Amino acid sequence: MRRFNFSDAGFTAAFTDFIGERRETPDDVDALVATILAAVRAEGVTALLRYAREFDRVELTEVTMRVTADEIAAGAAACPAEVREAIAFAAARIRTYHERQRPADQWFVDAAGVELGWRWTPLESVGIYVPGGRAAYPSTVLMNAVPASAAGVERIAMVTPPGQLLPAVLAAAQAAGVTEIWRVGGAQAVAALAYGAGPIKPVDKIVGPGNAFVTAAKRRVYGVVGIDALAGPSEIVVVADGLNDPEWIAADLLSQAEHDPAAQSILITEDSAFAGRVEAALEVQLGSLSTGDSARASWRKHGAVVIAPLDEAPALVDMIAPEHVEFAVDDPERLSDRVRHAGAIFLGRFAPEALGDYVAGSNHVLPTSRAARYSSGLSLYDFLKRTSIVKCDAESFARLADATIVLAEAEGLPAHARSAAIRLGQPKVS
Repeated sequence: MRRFNFSDAGFTAAFTDFIGERRETPDDVDALVATILAAVRAEGVTALLRYAREFDRVELTEVTMRVTADEIAAGAAACPAEVREAIAFAAARIRTYHERQRPADQWFVDAAGVELGWRWTPLESVGIYVPGGRAAYPSTVLMNAVPASAAGVERIAMVTPPGQLLPAVLAAAQAAGVTEIWRVGGAQAVAALAYGAGPIKPVDKIVGPGNAFVTAAKRRVYGVVGIDALAGPSEIVVVADGLNDPEWIAADLLSQAEHDPAAQSILITEDSAFAGRVEAALEVQLGSLSTGDSARASWRKHGAVVIAPLDEAPALVDMIAPEHVEFAVDDPERLSDRVRHAGAIFLGRFAPEALGDYVAGSNHVLPTSRAARYSSGLSLYDFLKRTSIVKCDAESFARLADATIVLAEAEGLPAHARSAAIRLGQPKVS
């Protein structure tokens, strides 16, 4: 853990260096990913089955790759009732939040008499990557699939590494509107969704988190399909005054540190004594966390405490451009309204980031690694596309034609110019 004091000489340079440190997995996986993608593209399902044997140590067939409707129903039924109820509660809130984002089609006539507009339509098919093992979270399924379903996507194909599918994950898939599930993971799953492989048909867009192999594969298939983002390790900044319970703030910092040893948690406070109490509470809580090893590694290597006037916090948050930021102060909007770069903002002492991960309704798929400077979290818009519409009659066309011809000729595109001129009965354009 690093401690910074805003009043120290050289603070800005030292803090900038800190937030710019690389936290991604350093493994060079791109060459192997390229080989996997090429094999799946050339061989289709044969390559998928071979990689299942090689990487996952399981024997699959074209039939057993797919999780059947009966398996999904049985798995969901095996999920404890209270978990199913929580999943249904979260799914309903996520759906309501995202349905409110639905944009309206527009149609209007401008001053030239041209009819203009745009129309929104859902994507036809989306692939959702859901990690396996410890990272197989039902919330991942909900946050990726529910907005797609709310947007009207007809086919939502989920891929997840072979192995035991957790009942909660299957219950979430059922609640979220997932239409098919495949036992395929890693870069080969991304390839199957992008290019198609046997019974797995290609999709229009791939969303969902994954390891370094999945991220590298998504980067490589972008353009063949759309992708959501290239996710990095999780991040949280907590801006807190000394009136908070230090136990609460310590728990909030650890809520992200426990995700991954590369995750980052930063406390900004003007009260040095309070910061010390938070650090002490955090060390105590680490001792009782089942995820303590990951959380401890994250906090010790990438955590930070910044002692700074709270009025400086918005500027510091913008420097970090974090995935999540909490303002645990009496008048949180006074500070948060000055923040430009953050994936999600949580206001007040009773809005911990954990609510956003599960049941607040907003999406927890958010920009990381300072990407909040130029991108947003997953939303309904990721599953919609906008089509422009133009309609002219003879009179409105005539008002636009001369400028069209002039610009086309200026760009050296005579066929463009002719396309307009010919409708005016003008001599041929060369």
